[in-house]
Amino acid sequence: MAGIANKPLSADDWSAACKHLARKDRVLRRLIPEYAGQLLRRDADGFALLVRSVVWQQLSESAAQQLWKRYLALPGACTAHGLLSTSDEALKAICLPQRKISYLKDLAQWFAASPKDALSWVGDDDDAVAGTLLGLRGIGRWNAEMFLIFHLGRPNVLPLDDAALQAGISTHYFSGDPVSRSDVREVAQAWQPWSSVGAWLIWRSQNAMPMALNTD
Repeated sequence: MAGIANKPLSADDWSAACKHLARKDRVLRRLIPEYAGQLLRRDADGFALLVRSVVWQQLSESAAQQLWKRYLALPGACTAHGLLSTSDEALKAICLPQRKISYLKDLAQWFAASPKDALSWVGDDDDAVAGTLLGLRGIGRWNAEMFLIFHLGRPNVLPLDDAALQAGISTHYFSGDPVSRSDVREVAQAWQPWSSVGAWLIWRSQNAMPMALNTD
């Protein structure tokens, strides 16, 4: 499974994952037919995805959407060189905190110094990719997990701290009661080795994709 785990999910993988999840999880068995023909769509631009995750983190969905819309209006801000050319004053003017500005500029410098696409990570397993990203200021576990799922398409990523995933698991498995990371991990044991697909189905059922990604 190690070699497969380092490759992006294909349509055949998605079908195999859904068959596995339907056998192993009664909630997902019910959800899978509702989204027949749909699957996780990867974001081809890893830099823009990480920028978006930094802009969005620690904000409510509505506040994050408004801030991201203003960010997108800045010329070139979703490319590494374009962001480096964008003044701090312009970023502050859209109400981006100085702390996030410094994180984004560090991220842009890293990508500008060593341009990367999805193929750059093929030889690295999930932990190695996450470890590299966690070495960057402002990139936490959740940001790395979004990168693994939505850029690299890795099949077995479980973002334990994702609020939307926790809310969905609370709704579907715990009658709306609050859930812990341990609860999420326990529910998702049955999803192995397709945790990313299980998480996607829960997000989709809540209409709550992280950062509003891949909802069509």
